[in-house]
Amino acid sequence: MTQAELRVGPISLSGRALLAPMAGVTDAAMRGVALRHGASAAVGEMIAAAGVARGDRETRLRLAGTLAAEGPNVVQIAARDPEGARLAAHAAVEAGADWIDVNMGCPCKRVTGGLAGSALMRDLDLAGRLIDAVVAAAKIPVSVKMRLGWDESSRNAAELARRAQDAGAMLVAVHGRTRQQFYTGAADWRAIAAVKQAVAIPVVANGDCDSPDAAAEMLRLSGADAVMIGRAALGQPWLVGDIAEFLRSGRRRASPSRAERGEIAIRHMESLVAAMGANAGLRHARKHLAAYVDRAGLGTGGQGAALRLALLVSTEPSQARGLLETLFDRDDCEAAA
Repeated sequence: MTQAELRVGPISLSGRALLAPMAGVTDAAMRGVALRHGASAAVGEMIAAAGVARGDRETRLRLAGTLAAEGPNVVQIAARDPEGARLAAHAAVEAGADWIDVNMGCPCKRVTGGLAGSALMRDLDLAGRLIDAVVAAAKIPVSVKMRLGWDESSRNAAELARRAQDAGAMLVAVHGRTRQQFYTGAADWRAIAAVKQAVAIPVVANGDCDSPDAAAEMLRLSGADAVMIGRAALGQPWLVGDIAEFLRSGRRRASPSRAERGEIAIRHMESLVAAMGANAGLRHARKHLAAYVDRAGLGTGGQGAALRLALLVSTEPSQARGLLETLFDRDDCEAAA
């Protein structure tokens, strides 16, 4: 792959591996971990235009999240019409966004039922007007994340990418499945090549990238400029930086030690508690804590399973911290590679 600098408008990226936006997952704490470990960029949780209009607490918390200084603050927005997109873009800019990503790929029924996310791939004229509105309102770089299409009979990602480029988008990311596939089957990396051939702006390939070797193969088959890592980063946000380093140098980095993983998990939890309060922060952290434990291979067997369960039902941050320290200090388990 080319080693030319990857840019999103005026923003220069340090590498070619990005953390994908995942609602309820890529909170500011997780993005900070990924960036500190070398991720080229980390896209935040989806901000719904409807939530902006209502001013609900979850939306405010997501907008208030700040990133470490290691990378650009990328805010993803979802809207069903140009006016909602304009309002969400303004809110993102006011919250300190350096770059806005427009969600046209989310397959979940709650989003598509509101005619947002990947539902927009069924109406490319509306999708184009929505991107126009974001670009005009934001005055900062805009990208668009999409799928291959709504279903197998309408794989129109290349056409949507062309329209996004014409509207002023500076990057597109493509998940190698249709909306109707959700997350079943294997992502079709070869199909992303049609998008790369259709536009001059950078193209990022997404879907099933879970290792440095997978990333290299994804780039080979798709011809994309970079990769985006989603579910595989849960419990190991440093994986994005591992992949970025491999794509840059061919070098495979050692995974964090078991003790380092424990420190990362504790810091992640405490960041969420500080931002959201003890109860909400700990509830939100549970998926992350379970993943950190499981990725390290520490939550199996008699005592390990009991400690993991206690961690996931704990109601006090101090108790959760103590359980994490015990799990990651145990001598009878080996951390997973």
